[in-house]
Amino acid sequence: MKQKDEKNQSQSDRALKIIPVTLLVFALCGLSFYLGGIFCSEKSLLEGKIVQELSKAVSSPEYSAENALQIKSVTFPECSINYQDYTPCTDPRRWKKYGYRRLTFLERHCPPLYERKECLVPPPVGYKPPIRWPKSRKECWYRNVPYDWINKQKSNQNWLKKKGEKFLFPGGGTMFPKGVGAYVNLMQDLIPEMRDGTVRTAIDTGCGVASWGGDLLDRGILTLSLAPRDNHEAQVQFALERGIPAILGVISTQRLPFPSSSFDMAHCSRCLIPWTEFGGIYLLEVHRILRPGGFWVLSGPPINYEHRYQGWNTTIEEQRAALEKLQDLLTSMCFTVYATQDDIAVWQKSSDIGCYEKLTGPDVYPATCDDSIEPDAAWYTPLRPCVISPRQKLKRSSVGSLPKWPQRLNIAPERISDVPGGSGNALKRDDSKWKMRAQHYKKILPAIGTDKIRNVMDMNTVYGGLAAALIDNPLWVMNVVSSYSANTLPVVFDRGLVGTYHDWCEAFSTYPRTYDLLHLDGLFAAESHRCHMKYVLLEMDRILRPEGHALIQESSYFMDAIETIAKGMRWNCHKEDTENSGEKEKILVCQKTLWYASSTNSTR
Repeated sequence: MKQKDEKNQSQSDRALKIIPVTLLVFALCGLSFYLGGIFCSEKSLLEGKIVQELSKAVSSPEYSAENALQIKSVTFPECSINYQDYTPCTDPRRWKKYGYRRLTFLERHCPPLYERKECLVPPPVGYKPPIRWPKSRKECWYRNVPYDWINKQKSNQNWLKKKGEKFLFPGGGTMFPKGVGAYVNLMQDLIPEMRDGTVRTAIDTGCGVASWGGDLLDRGILTLSLAPRDNHEAQVQFALERGIPAILGVISTQRLPFPSSSFDMAHCSRCLIPWTEFGGIYLLEVHRILRPGGFWVLSGPPINYEHRYQGWNTTIEEQRAALEKLQDLLTSMCFTVYATQDDIAVWQKSSDIGCYEKLTGPDVYPATCDDSIEPDAAWYTPLRPCVISPRQKLKRSSVGSLPKWPQRLNIAPERISDVPGGSGNALKRDDSKWKMRAQHYKKILPAIGTDKIRNVMDMNTVYGGLAAALIDNPLWVMNVVSSYSANTLPVVFDRGLVGTYHDWCEAFSTYPRTYDLLHLDGLFAAESHRCHMKYVLLEMDRILRPEGHALIQESSYFMDAIETIAKGMRWNCHKEDTENSGEKEKILVCQKTLWYASSTNSTR
């Protein structure tokens, strides 16, 4: 009996020991999963560093305030003048760490937490407040973007010219020596849908100084110009300085930060993207973001090679073979030739599901994507070597089926049903709310609607309500949807607006001093568990132009802390009531001051 009792006791002891161990394993797994979700974008950060950072945040006194978040006053030093054009996630100083194959070094590679800058990015020596729209489309201050490379290398093509203290933009380009206006006129002759509101959104890959996108603005077409960070050309910086929508980006190994079926048109004018290499994977990405029925426009090699090949340092045979290869590839992706003339060729993406059904065989390349591959996943998502088939249930989302601009702005698109709680009534309520808010914003910030504000960013939009409410003002809005929130960006594009996915725990894909107005609505309430407020505000300071404004509508709990950090960034702020005069939320109206780097500024 004693042996039996000892045996039972031993088993009981072992069981008691196993239970805590099991609980510990589950706890550690849960913690690991939680930490991985919070810091998934910090790929290079050591696990110990993550735990340390999280512990610091949780134990910080600023999280223990009962009524409102309070933090100690802070003053941020100046960054070195060498950081005047600092782009943290596309920093040339870090390029050598990454591969050169397929230009992966030009993609987003954000610094880990322990390398983040906690200083204020200075403007260049001689910086002036930007020339106001619409005059800015034709000229900008040289000292604001002090780069001569394009001026010297492209002087015979009239991209831009330096004259005195200014850069002038005559509207020339490599493939439009007669000027961008004549180039677009020919394009409209080939694509009549550009004239009647059928085509509203466009993307220009390898945009140069964005003259194509700038010209289309007067024609009712909203173009997002795209180019990678470059040591010399600063293409996106020029575009934004001019007041033309643009974003840093490159088609390399990752998807562009847009949902599927976003743009009505895609354009490449001698953008030097090797469309037929690597199995045509770059063209597959264009196919993904182009709406069914959308147009892909190409000028430059190998188009019109019979008359151009000698200037391209190639042979007529090589260019003929390149065009045939391109034609075959486009046909295999369900593109059809739409029109060609002179240097311009146009293909149209098929909206016929029958074409895509033929791409399911085992020996077909490229085949249609497996259903498990999410077509809208586009934040650090690898390019896929497959064709995304149009969704059969979407009958009114292709080019020609959507309402024409501007009617499409106010009509609930089909894809709103993919959003939890999304409906036509939800869109109407959202639009009504933002119409009221926009009126209120103009009262507390009268610069809205004047030529003082051109480039606007809505940092955490839902359906693009603010952009829709301000559509008749001389500004454009970059609508940002969090990569962690509900996927509403397809709705934004379907309405005829533009935007991007982004995670505000990281730096945005733009140069410093590129936005006149930053707007956020409840961003810290939604993201403070993941993103450190200090770094978000420092990023806002980086991308905001001197004398630009920020409208921060936020829970009253965060207001004092935000104002404290803003003061440390040399912003002038004051609080205002919301349009409903509620106490739970307030609006912080801030203006960034114009200051210049001191001779003894930090070397950070």
